[in-house]
Amino acid sequence: MAMASMTEHRGAARRALKVGLFLPVGETMLHGDTAGWADILALARQAEDAGFDSLWVADHLLMRFPAATGGGWECWSLLAALAASTRRVALGPLVSCVGYRNPALLAKMADTVDEISGGRLILGLGAGWHEPEFRAFGYPFDHRVGRFEEGVQIIHGLLRDGHVDFAGRYHQARDCELRPRGPRGGGIPLMIGTTGARMLRLTARYADIWNSDRGLPVGYAEQQAALDAACAAEGRDPATIARTAMVRLDLPGMERQPFGLPPARVAGTPEELATLFLGYAAQGISHLQVWLGPNSSAGIETFAQVLPLLEQG
Repeated sequence: MAMASMTEHRGAARRALKVGLFLPVGETMLHGDTAGWADILALARQAEDAGFDSLWVADHLLMRFPAATGGGWECWSLLAALAASTRRVALGPLVSCVGYRNPALLAKMADTVDEISGGRLILGLGAGWHEPEFRAFGYPFDHRVGRFEEGVQIIHGLLRDGHVDFAGRYHQARDCELRPRGPRGGGIPLMIGTTGARMLRLTARYADIWNSDRGLPVGYAEQQAALDAACAAEGRDPATIARTAMVRLDLPGMERQPFGLPPARVAGTPEELATLFLGYAAQGISHLQVWLGPNSSAGIETFAQVLPLLEQG
């Protein structure tokens, strides 16, 4: 590893919280353009060299809204390529929809990507939400949380124990094994992204990490309290679940992303953003995933000024 990368890694270890980059893998997300693999790879390597702690990929197939339709590259294909093309950063889907893939196969895919990366995968999971996407690709949209509950039992069992024998209403995995095992055995961290009551109970039951992308910076205390209550209902110590959040932010003095999103709730100079992020750390957030505006090389270069300001002591 180059000396510069070693320095960046030591600095990251002293930060109040980790910071990851949400990569622009969908149409128009690269500052109005659509990123190809060469663009995504260049941004990923720039972010790693700049000192980001993680890289995140959306799991969407087709987004249809009244005003526009757009798609994105397939999530797990990109994660495998990124795993082989980066050195240090953690990698994960934000988040992978359990309804789009057989859950036993998804566990196999995750273990394989973890092997390719040398043990850097964070397995983010969710139930999905965009009905047109489910319909277009032929996936059932009904009972999404019930399907997720069965799916996460299979995934959790396979990744933790290497074996599961499960027969449910929606999913089956009979005498199923993961062979061979990836580099961490049962150690791939599971992250569930949700704010819904039923999903929070499943988070408390199965997850190592919780992720929220709703309402930051407003409303986070209420979301944390809901997770704590779910942990109490499951008999789990809330301190054993790491807290993470995705934040969409606009960088000052740069043109905003031109694909119709409203202004981000977070904006400011590097110093202002660092102060805000330190406040998040004080609330117990250990990892932020940032969706930059603009989500481009220039945006990464500008935002990288925030990272050293988060170092402690």
